[in-house]
Amino acid sequence: MDFKDELQNKQIIVNDLLLKYLPNSSFEYDKVIFEAMKYSLLAGGKRIRPILMMQAFEICKGQDVKQIEPYMAAMEMIHTYSLIHDDLPAMDDDDYRRGMLTCHKKFGEDIAILAGDALLNNAYEIMIKNSLKESEIITNNKLLAMKEIGTAAGVRGMIGGQVVDVIDKENVDLDVINYIHIHKTSAIIEASLTSGALLANASCEEVETFRKIGRCIGLAFQIQDDILDITSTEAELGKPIGSDSKNGKKTYVTIKGIQQSKEKINELIDDALQYLDNMNSNKTEFLHQFILYIRNRKK
Repeated sequence: MDFKDELQNKQIIVNDLLLKYLPNSSFEYDKVIFEAMKYSLLAGGKRIRPILMMQAFEICKGQDVKQIEPYMAAMEMIHTYSLIHDDLPAMDDDDYRRGMLTCHKKFGEDIAILAGDALLNNAYEIMIKNSLKESEIITNNKLLAMKEIGTAAGVRGMIGGQVVDVIDKENVDLDVINYIHIHKTSAIIEASLTSGALLANASCEEVETFRKIGRCIGLAFQIQDDILDITSTEAELGKPIGSDSKNGKKTYVTIKGIQQSKEKINELIDDALQYLDNMNSNKTEFLHQFILYIRNRKK
């Protein structure tokens, strides 16, 4: 398997389904909000979360990926909404994302806030609409998947981590940073995998194994992000480097240093691969390579 080609093919699949589930307006009055949603959602990106959902679904013997398309699109919409709000002046105050102007720089702060809200709401609309089409048993699995996604995106997940990230930048130690990373970054990655497994009617054991894998790669992903914020270039990263330092944020790297941070990434990746290898499936090759890709990514 050529991993880069396969990854690109999966990213194309995700981009196509995002276009399918993006809402449109027939009115001139509110046209700008749909333009802002589309601008941010289609502004590139690795599409990690929907791809992870698709992989968990296939590993757990899900029969037709088209069945989970609404949930894949919803997950990317939730992720994009979080980036729009992350970039706002009240948060990280960034001007560029993925090499393009951030939503508030393109459309104004008011429309950016609403575009983020609209993407979040639309994510739940398309998942609910899909769940209403199925039999009671299948609907229950879809509701469980939605619960995973909703919890990961809420105050016990991403928003909870974001709150801790913004309220106190002085009294931050490694325990606080781990809390932020687990909730702000890992939670959504965990939910991508667990919801994909649930949508394939996986066992409780399989779901919890994917939760462990997601926790490991989510933490590794964020620590690698912290390293790249110091070592990469704006051209390569597609956004300003040194933003953590600019905003006075302590990170895993500022506390432990680059070398120990890299060692922690390796430990987390090895753990994730061990969990994956223990799964009884012959469809784990791409996810195995994908986990290694997270360790070695440059942007």
